Amino acid sequence: MGLFDSAFATTTGSANLSPAEAVAAITLVIVASDGHLSTEEVNSVWPILSRMQLFRSYSSDVVVRMFNKLAGILSRQGIDAMLQLAKASLPFELGPTVFAIAADLALADGTVTSEEEAVLERLYQILEVPHETAIQIIQVMAIKNKG
Repeated sequence: MGLFDSAFATTTGSANLSPAEAVAAITLVIVASDGHLSTEEVNSVWPILSRMQLFRSYSSDVVVRMFNKLAGILSRQGIDAMLQLAKASLPFELGPTVFAIAADLALADGTVTSEEEAVLERLYQILEVPHETAIQIIQVMAIKNKG
C-alpha cells in the first residue's frame, strides 16, 4: 500500500472489512485476475456466496453496496492490497474455505489462466493454507468442474 493509500484509507472506508466482505473481496480478486471485472463476473459470484452462513441475512441492496465498495477498492488499490486487506479481516479458520471457493471459480470454465494461477498461488500463501490442503482442494475442484 502506498503512502497516500495508507494516509487516506480510513477516510475512504477501506481500512476495515467485515469477515463477509473479506470473503467477497477474495472472490472478486479471482474473477478480476484477468485485469477486467465485468458485471456478469460479479453476478456469477453471488450464488456461490449466498450459500454461506456469513451471507444468510444479506439483502440484495446490501450485496450491491458491498460489491460496489469492494470493486472500488480493487480498482484503486489493486489485487495485492485487496488480498492483504481481506486477510486482515478473514477469520483464520475460513482460509481453506475461501481458497476452495476461489479455486472453484478459477476452474469453472475448465481451464486456469496464468493470471488465475498466480492469484491462487499467492492466495494459498497469504491465507496460510497448508500446501497439501491446497493441492487437495485444487484436485477436487478440477474433478468438480470437469466436463
